[in-house]
Amino acid sequence: MDEHLDKDAIGHELATCIAEARELRAARADDPRAEDYPHLKEYQAARLAHSYADLLASARYKPAAEFFLSDLYGPKDFRTRDEELARVVPLMVHVLPARALATLLEAVKMDTLSESLDTAMVLALRKAGRNRAIDWPAYVAAYRSCGRREDRELQIALVDQIGKTLDRLTRMPLVRYSLKLMSGPAHLAGLEALHGFLQGGYDAFSRMKGADEFLAIVGARETALMRELFANPDASYPV
Repeated sequence: MDEHLDKDAIGHELATCIAEARELRAARADDPRAEDYPHLKEYQAARLAHSYADLLASARYKPAAEFFLSDLYGPKDFRTRDEELARVVPLMVHVLPARALATLLEAVKMDTLSESLDTAMVLALRKAGRNRAIDWPAYVAAYRSCGRREDRELQIALVDQIGKTLDRLTRMPLVRYSLKLMSGPAHLAGLEALHGFLQGGYDAFSRMKGADEFLAIVGARETALMRELFANPDASYPV
């Protein structure tokens, strides 16, 4: 997302995406088996931790891998962050640079898409009677029955976009200063989750000192797995 892009336009799209995410979660509020959703997320988080054990063991890549697995792909509940964002979008438009706003927008898009895909997966697992006993064959069957290949491709693309935007943010000294200044006011205003997301992503990518190889590894592995799952009903658990 280019720096000259209209921040008001980003803010408008951000507000729209937040509303969509909140609607998805509200639709689950009366679900008598709501525990199925975190159960699926935990299974997916365990798969990701297995797939990226090498990055998690790397001194250079560990912070970024942990950020991705907890704040983008992981089982964390993002309701608090999105509720905070919904309250302060107009303020964010005025105080944050365009790239920081872009990071928030891409993260909420990722969250909204992931919530939608997870809902479809839970329904497929329930239909197969495997919502509380997820194993790899059950997961593969549900993944394939959901289809939505374009959305899966978009999910991977959003991870790459978020990573590249965070990497660019680390080269903007004003962002480090702004995040430091925001820490106290964010706490007083009840915006800890929002500030923590931005600060965590910024710190993780600052320590990495260049995200190209990390993002290439993540993109290649997730794309290869997606293609294998759609092509092969007997796909093996990723090594």
